[in-house]
Amino acid sequence: MGKARISRRRFIRLAGAGAIAGSTLSVLSCQANTSANSGGGNGDGGSNSGGNKLNLYNWSDYVAESTLPGFEKKTGAKATQDFFGSNEELLAKLQAGGAGYDVIVPSDYMVAIMAKSDVIQKLDFSKLPNFDNIGKDFKGLPYDPENEYSVPYQWGTTGILYNKKKLGTIENWEPLFDPQYEGQIAMIDDVRETLGAALMKQGYSINTTDPAKLEEAKQELIKQKPLIRGYFDSTENAPLVANGDILLGHVFSGEGILTAIENEDLEYAIPSPAATRWTDNMCIPSSVENVDLAHEFINYILAKKPGAELTNYTYYSTPNEAALPLIEDELKQIPQWNPPAEVLNRLQIIQDVGETTRDYERIFTEVKSA
Repeated sequence: MGKARISRRRFIRLAGAGAIAGSTLSVLSCQANTSANSGGGNGDGGSNSGGNKLNLYNWSDYVAESTLPGFEKKTGAKATQDFFGSNEELLAKLQAGGAGYDVIVPSDYMVAIMAKSDVIQKLDFSKLPNFDNIGKDFKGLPYDPENEYSVPYQWGTTGILYNKKKLGTIENWEPLFDPQYEGQIAMIDDVRETLGAALMKQGYSINTTDPAKLEEAKQELIKQKPLIRGYFDSTENAPLVANGDILLGHVFSGEGILTAIENEDLEYAIPSPAATRWTDNMCIPSSVENVDLAHEFINYILAKKPGAELTNYTYYSTPNEAALPLIEDELKQIPQWNPPAEVLNRLQIIQDVGETTRDYERIFTEVKSA
């Protein structure tokens, strides 16, 4: 199980108030592990399933406080969750047997890999009437063109959280590679995102299979490595910037937007010339026994109210059009949460690169050990 963390909202507020002594990383490392979410709330969707148990395998801090209690109240089932730190960790867990998880939340490209690997099963859409709430822009995406294996959960971008008071306005990837910020940079510990940042900085596709372009990106990251504080989770990078420990953090949009709202000295940028647009999805592992309960949970998340509660907590964007009227006005007014067409048109979606996946993993390992 991945390392559990205190509520992102609570942590950032404490950090902004100077209430936490010592480094962000030491505070995070001291948090107790947990496999259950808590909190009260109500939801829509689903039907009574009796005393069954649902096991969710999810990214850290990625459900609202009301999500699992609301599902429990609606269905009578018991819901718990464990956490993973990367798509690759999730895949390895399923390939090793799945550990009894009923619903998982992989990112776009990993859905395609898992479908080819037969570790997830096709969904029964007769049990998912709330799929109608999903907007057309989030149906038939390249990693699952027929929506056979997945339904969208949340979406967002990957960019830079930075101290605009000290750095001015940032518009591209260059500052993450600038020697003048040595020791003031943190990158995401993710093969495709970090290698992707180096590729996009050079104007290349985040899905390139060209060995020469991959080597160029590798050399960019090797040159960058002495400049960075380290490779961490996005949920660690954002508090580092909020605390003033660093100036620039490679982060996912939810962390970036929320942290910038909490601290007026900070800003979240979607860099030029390109950045990642990702979609996280709900899937059902092939090994699941209680398939009906897994579908009930997915259908519950796709309902209007639970979908809105999820986004109002995570600050990620929602593919759920029915939930949009219930999203906080403050959030809907933020350009980075609802990017205009000119920004959306330059975003790239990470896709399965087949056998070249091994090259990406090898390069990132070589960079980290350089």
